[in-house]
Formats: sequence, structure tokens, C-alpha cells
Amino acid sequence: MRADVQRLLYERPDLRSYVRQHPNWYRKLSRDPSQISMLEKEANQFYGRTLPQRVEKVQNSLGLVMMMMEMLKMGQTTGAAGPSQ
Repeated sequence: MRADVQRLLYERPDLRSYVRQHPNWYRKLSRDPSQISMLEKEANQFYGRTLPQRVEKVQNSLGLVMMMMEMLKMGQTTGAAGPSQ
């Protein structure tokens, strides 16, 4: 593997970890170092860093927050009267 590709992998621990988990990239980068952009694209998709994945993550978080707020509202309305026995 070329020294510049090795340096890139050393400087980017996320890419290094991805290559270790997907060893076929060692062969691809050794044969064609210009595929670094494809490696970065695949790694970003694997780690959930693409825009659609980020938007989905934010939507899920907002949905969870809204559900918690609804649960708090329900608890306040039923908890205000207190238990009746």
C-alpha cells in the first residue's frame, strides 16, 4: 500500500477502523489509491454520517422528546387530583 494512503489511514482512525472491519479495502486501495473517495463514502454510510441518516436520527430524537412531553402532560393531569380512596 502506498505511503500516502497509509498516512491517510493513520490520520483518520475512523477510516482505519472501517478498513480493518472490511479487509477487501486493503486490496482495493493497494491496486487503485484513487478509490479513497469511495472508501470515505462507504465509511460515512456505515457510520451513519450521511445527510438522510442524520435527519432520521434527529427525527427519532424529536419523536422521543415529544412522547416524553405527552407522558409528562398526562402525568400532571392525572397526578393533580391525587389518589382517591
